[in-house]
Amino acid sequence: MGVSVCLEGLTQYDSPKYIRTQSVTWGCLKGFLYLTVAVSVCCIVVIFRLHQEVDEVNSSVHTNVKGVTFTNDRIWDTAEYTIPMQATNSFFVMTNIIKTENQLKRNCPEYPFVKAVCSSDNQCKNGSVDIHSKGIQTGRCVVYNATFKTCEVNAWCPVQYMGEPPEPAILRSSEDFTVLIKNNIKFPKFNYSIPNIPKNFNTSCTYNKTIFPFCPIFRLGNIVQEAKQKFSEMAVKGGIIAIRINWDCNLDSWFYDCRPKYGFQRLDDKNIMPGFHFRYAKYYKLPQGEEQRTLYKVYGIRFDVIVFGTGRKFNIIELIKNIGSMISYFGLVASAIEVVLSVVSYSNSGKSALCKIYNRKKYETVLNPSQVMYVSYVDEPHVTLIKKPLKTSLQHAQGSIVESHPVKFCDAGSCCTTESNEHCDNEESEPMRSTESNENDDNEQYELGQPLRQGASSPDSPKWCCCGKCLPTQKYHEQLCCRRKKGQCITTSHWFQQLVLSSRTLKKALLYKDPFLDLTDGNINNQMRHLAYMQYVHWRFGSFDLEDRAVIPSCCRWKIRDTYPKVVNNYTGFKME
Repeated sequence: MGVSVCLEGLTQYDSPKYIRTQSVTWGCLKGFLYLTVAVSVCCIVVIFRLHQEVDEVNSSVHTNVKGVTFTNDRIWDTAEYTIPMQATNSFFVMTNIIKTENQLKRNCPEYPFVKAVCSSDNQCKNGSVDIHSKGIQTGRCVVYNATFKTCEVNAWCPVQYMGEPPEPAILRSSEDFTVLIKNNIKFPKFNYSIPNIPKNFNTSCTYNKTIFPFCPIFRLGNIVQEAKQKFSEMAVKGGIIAIRINWDCNLDSWFYDCRPKYGFQRLDDKNIMPGFHFRYAKYYKLPQGEEQRTLYKVYGIRFDVIVFGTGRKFNIIELIKNIGSMISYFGLVASAIEVVLSVVSYSNSGKSALCKIYNRKKYETVLNPSQVMYVSYVDEPHVTLIKKPLKTSLQHAQGSIVESHPVKFCDAGSCCTTESNEHCDNEESEPMRSTESNENDDNEQYELGQPLRQGASSPDSPKWCCCGKCLPTQKYHEQLCCRRKKGQCITTSHWFQQLVLSSRTLKKALLYKDPFLDLTDGNINNQMRHLAYMQYVHWRFGSFDLEDRAVIPSCCRWKIRDTYPKVVNNYTGFKME
């Protein structure tokens, strides 16, 4: 079962059903929205460059700092104020320093921080170490200066000064130093590489975002200024500056652009523990073999060179993929119009004919066949849907109007074209027709042109009957007349005689379905009666899925039964289930 269903699904294609609304307003709205979406998609593709393939940049960085200054009777050159950093793509420039010279391993007073200050030996514990201490306590409380006494420690003495660094900074003139940044990048996917140094490089240039935006030589003071900081303030305690190199490259030959864009930003917080510093020492051997050192606490600016970017190149696959993903945006047009139509429909409920027709066409309700019945009255132009259970006669039950699906009717001779009818009459029909049948056909043709005849009403007709031809019954679902108001019964019309009761019409219809049907068979009455029922349903109800739930009025039903009776008078009637 499952395999057959799968195979059947492979041979079928389901297509959605659309409703076309003939309206200039809605048509213009649809066109405007489609045009808006199309323009938006094109703009998105161009602005965000979705037609290009992307590759991330790979890079290497090399820096070279130059500058000399004279401060505190000393010349400072590159070897002294630039200290190699362990961080990748970073360089450090010293701007301030605290130097403690001639340190030897001795016992000496600790620097007077809170936990080191004492008044007696009892406050100093032999062998104790504090995280802020410069050595190991000996257990003695000694004089540090005229103001403080501190615990004695075994350390490199004298201990280093722990106060604020000198201000102004010792190497504040380092803002005039320059750094050459060499940056080579490569986009592996496109096998394309390029340096940040221009081909016609002027070695005397200095970066300026207006005059020389691509010069790779930078003045340190300008870098700090571009980061919106003051070099003189930052030089006191140091800090961290990011030099950002952005490579946003368009590698298409017709729009080629691949040049670096530089940006600068301070990374450390200037308000919460600002600055950058570290310590290092230089060691010496005294003539007697004792080790001595000079301790430096250096402050400075660490420059981190951060390289990022993307390379882009046209790729037809990327373009198709991105446009394909955005085609779904066109579905928003239909959704937007549906929302507007729904709002208009609810706001103009019962007023706009267009909204009524639209809602009736758009929403098709699937009903349980066993729970509904359809009725049609000759004096009303529509079909009425009645839902069960019935609490009164079907004639008086309230229902809702539904759309009918009319079918074209004429006699069964329409099965053939005009030309083919001549052959049918000459070859088959003519031998079968007798003089009597010709007269009957002439009579039927004559009656179609005559006015309707008023049939006599039955004095015993039930109260729910409006035509006077219905027969009484106890079943609510059979208590149905052909009319809603008093008037002539439909069974007296010539069209009823011609379309529903005419034996010639019914026989031709039967032969159309089965050309070899034996019309002399004793069971032919049953077939003609059932076909007469169907003819009436198609005539009055049209063609629809639930035509077997259409109820034939009592007068019509009994007229058909009287014309084509059953041998035994036991008719089933309308089946409720």
